[in-house]
Order: sequence, then C-alpha cells, then structure tokens
Amino acid sequence: MYIAMNRFKVLKDATDEFEAVWLGRETFLNETPGFVEFHMLRGPEREDHVLYSSHTVWSSKQDFEAWTRSEQFRKAHSRAPASRPLTLGHPQFEGFEVIQTVARSAAA
Repeated sequence: MYIAMNRFKVLKDATDEFEAVWLGRETFLNETPGFVEFHMLRGPEREDHVLYSSHTVWSSKQDFEAWTRSEQFRKAHSRAPASRPLTLGHPQFEGFEVIQTVARSAAA
C-alpha cells in the first residue's frame, strides 16, 4: 500500500474558497486502477495560514505513479487557477510506503 500526501498552507482569509474548490471538483479517482480512498484534512491554524493535507491511499506506489501519468490526472488538474492566491506557495508532496496497518476488529 502507498499513501500520497500534499500539504497546503492556506491563507487564513482563503479557507472557505479553498474548501469550496476541493469539495466542488471532479476527481476521476474512482476511474483509476489501484485507488483505495481519498481524504482532505483540515489541520491546525498557524499565525499566517491554516494547514490542510490531501491524503490518498493506493494499492501500490506503481498505481499512484500511473495515476500521475493518466488522462484522469490531467483532467482533474486542468482547472484554471483561482482568481487570487489561496496558499503560501506550492503544496509539499510526501509519499509513504505502508509498512504496517492495524485495523479495528469486527468484534470491537
């Protein structure tokens, strides 16, 4: 399993607009082999931004990399930029190979 994350430093006065962009977009992820799930996370507020992270789970790193080269990826990322900057710079990408998973048991 592979987890791909992007961390966004969203300007404090742009959080509503940033969330609207994410909640209203077409993702095409369900059309992609190896896609497991997606989460958009809102994190702590800092002095000049609010931290957000997109968190996508894939069956493998190869599936994620294939997604980044796919037509679905191009379609999902082809939207015109917002009328004003919403973040402090570009998102920071982090990719992780899963080495352990602990799931809740059915009895719990």
